[in-house]
Formats: sequence, C-alpha cells, structure tokens
Amino acid sequence: MSLQCTLTVHEALDSAKVNGQSIVAMFAPYVEMGVKVTVTTVAGEAPADPAKTTDFISILIPGTTGKTAGGNARTLGVIGRNGAIGGRPVRIGMISDADGPIGSIATALKLAKMKAAGDDLPGDVIVTTHIAKDVSITYNDGVPFAGMPVSSATMNRYQVSPEMDAILSIDASKGNRIVKQRGFAISPTAMQGYILRMSPDLVNIMESTTGRPAFTLPISQQDITPYDNGLYHFNSIMQPHAATPAPVVGVALTAQSVVGGSDSSANHEIDIAEAVRFCVEVAKRFTVASPDNPCEFYNAAEWQKIRQAYPDLSVFQTYGHAELRRA
Repeated sequence: MSLQCTLTVHEALDSAKVNGQSIVAMFAPYVEMGVKVTVTTVAGEAPADPAKTTDFISILIPGTTGKTAGGNARTLGVIGRNGAIGGRPVRIGMISDADGPIGSIATALKLAKMKAAGDDLPGDVIVTTHIAKDVSITYNDGVPFAGMPVSSATMNRYQVSPEMDAILSIDASKGNRIVKQRGFAISPTAMQGYILRMSPDLVNIMESTTGRPAFTLPISQQDITPYDNGLYHFNSIMQPHAATPAPVVGVALTAQSVVGGSDSSANHEIDIAEAVRFCVEVAKRFTVASPDNPCEFYNAAEWQKIRQAYPDLSVFQTYGHAELRRA
C-alpha cells in the first residue's frame, strides 16, 4: 500500500545519518528486476556552504516496453523538489520541506513492489530528488523556508532527464496563505512557456484516488520562470519546467495553517501517502496510453492550434533579458 511505502521512506529519511547510499540499500531487493538507483554527490554552491554536499538520487523503474528495453512506451518523470530534508543544527530532525523526497521515493518504492508482485508497467518511470540535511533557513513573505544547497539550475541538471515525456513535481507547499486545505493540490500544466488548462485526466485521477473533489494549485507566469531571476515565485514546484520541453504538473502538499518549509515535525504522512497514490496511478495510466484509461497532461490538438496562432513562449524558460538575472 502507498501508506506503508510512505512510512518506510519517512523513517529512513528522518535521520541525521541518511544519505544516498541509504536509498541504494532500500532498493537493493529490486535490483535483479532492473530497478536502478544512481547517486551523485555534489558540492554546495554559494551562498550555501561549499564544504557541504548534497546527494542527488535517480531511481529507474524499467517498463516492459519502455525506452530502456528498446521499446517506445512513454516515460513518466516524478521529481521530489525541496531545498532540504533538514535544517540542522537550528532544526533538529526532519523538516516540512522533506515532503518532496518522501513522496517521490515512496512512489518509486511502491512501483518497485508492484513490479516484484508481477504488476509491470509498459513504460519506464524515472524518479529523482536530492538529500541535504543541514541547510540554512530563508524567508519568503516572512515565512521560514529551507535554504538550498545548490541552485535551482543545478537541481534541474540532475533531476530533469530528456527521457521524461511528462513530469510530476512533488513539493511541500504549506507555507502560504493561498492554498489552505490539508492534503495535496495539482497545478495546471506548464509547457514551453505556456500555462495550459488543468488536465481533465489528472483531475479525474485525483478524484478517484482521493475520493474527494479535485483540489487545485493556482500558478502565475512568474512561477514557471527560472528561480533566481529576481521575480516572485510561489515556491520551486514548477522549476523543472525551465529545463524541459515536456509538460510539467505540480503536486503540492498543502495544509490549512501556514507551515514553514523549515518547520520540524510537520510532515503529514497520510497526506503524502495520498499524493503517492495519485502519482502511482498516473504512472500506470500514462505509460499505458490507453483510450480506455486516458492520462494526458495536455490536449495535443489544442496545443497544435495554440502554436499555430500564438508565438513561441519558451523565452519564459530562460532568464530573458540578462539584467533580470541575480548576480
């Protein structure tokens, strides 16, 4: 079950000693089935402490007719966005910002368990995130957020793969006064500089997996631009958009109160498990691409009309005028 996988990952990450090799060990039972975990350790960047490091993790769950098997089934990317899972020594233990890594790794674990039980997906699923345990605390509209050990561009370099045909970006999004409901919300689809309509298929999947009406996350044009261009961003949930032509949808973990990203004891396991169940179901349907079980992130025919009538907006995936970029 998704909750069991969520609890397993939650316990593993709630440690001052956890690192990328901890995740390698977690997935060791599934290596014989082709599940592969890659860990890349990257040094911190200014203004973060360059002496510190973060472990980028990539988990491949291969499909029966996916690209890694020489087939053409679609690949889903699931990215666990975060600044860090811990803010030591100021914060002891796991912080709210760990929702993204917990949710993404739990999604991979559930898919690996399904594969072991004989429920193979046709297409590949690539799950990426990073683990940093001791970043500084920053503030967004006065709310304490977790800092970032490296730039958003560096995160995208290690987390966004050109093999991903669509991306779900999971991120803790509880430190705001706009989306105020416990659980998770999904965003409109962002693609190549455009903010498209909510995907009806993803809305249907959210309603079927939660048993409740869909809950949505409003995003602005600023949110899909690069993170360090000096403009306001809700948070980093839509940042994968800046590094891919593929459609990106945010999966935001939300709360009724304002919960800072650097607050500890603030990871709600049931809410994360619901997001995991949603991501797993999207993976099932997206990689199958069946008219009986549709899962499209955007309407291809409408997208063609948009591009015939309106200009290329991919400039919003870049820094645009150089002077807007922060030094």
